[in-house]
Amino acid sequence: MKNIPISAMIGLFFTGLYFLMAIFAPLIAPYGMAETVGDVWEAPSSQFLLGTDSIGRDLLTRLIYGGRTTIFIATMATILSFVTGSVLGFFAAVSGGWVDQTISRFVDLIMSIPSLIFALVVLSVMPTTTTILIVLMGLLDSTRVYRLARAVAVDITVMDYVEAARLRGEKIGWIIFRETLPNALSPLVAEMGLRFIFAVLFISTLSFLGLGVQPPLADWGGIVKENKEGINYGIQAALYPAYAIATLCISINLVADWILNRTTSLKGGRG
Repeated sequence: MKNIPISAMIGLFFTGLYFLMAIFAPLIAPYGMAETVGDVWEAPSSQFLLGTDSIGRDLLTRLIYGGRTTIFIATMATILSFVTGSVLGFFAAVSGGWVDQTISRFVDLIMSIPSLIFALVVLSVMPTTTTILIVLMGLLDSTRVYRLARAVAVDITVMDYVEAARLRGEKIGWIIFRETLPNALSPLVAEMGLRFIFAVLFISTLSFLGLGVQPPLADWGGIVKENKEGINYGIQAALYPAYAIATLCISINLVADWILNRTTSLKGGRG
């Protein structure tokens, strides 16, 4: 613990806190997620610690369940993006030739379309479910992971131990998972934190625009949308989920920076 900087400890604390609240939301939340328990936009009190929202639901409860939804979707989308992007990136780098060129040019084509516009077009013609959101976000973000994984793997595939594995007659699966992946894991783990931040911001943006998580489910972007009119009257109900989004993203970023600083291979590559 003494080798962990204060900034990383703060990031780990808040990250762990948010994830624990997401896991144990039904036990922590004082009311039901969609339960109307008071008047519209009641002020914070001993009964409602953060007040109520635009239709009288407990805002703290909505934030807890909203965090659960946001973190779940962002986590699943990040895992999907890294599994898909890293495997394709390693496969392209190890295969080389026309395989590498075909996959890379297709990824370039997808990346040339702004992610938000792409998502809005897809969600306008497809049902907005949690599964659709996870798959869409994961596949869109996998293009960024692919570029990183391929760039790292290209440098690794020219190493002597990879050439030795080829000469031994090892198959492409062995080279990817036994030779390339272990040596590319550090930059990918560091990048995962940044991709998670992007996923949180992306799902919050979609929900604010009305094409993300649908009622009665709660997520932080949707809570901002539901209560944004209260800002005109000096009511801070829409600001609490914004604070939560900012705090989580900053915390994850602090942890990701710490991981980057501990990765000697990245330090050497940057120097």
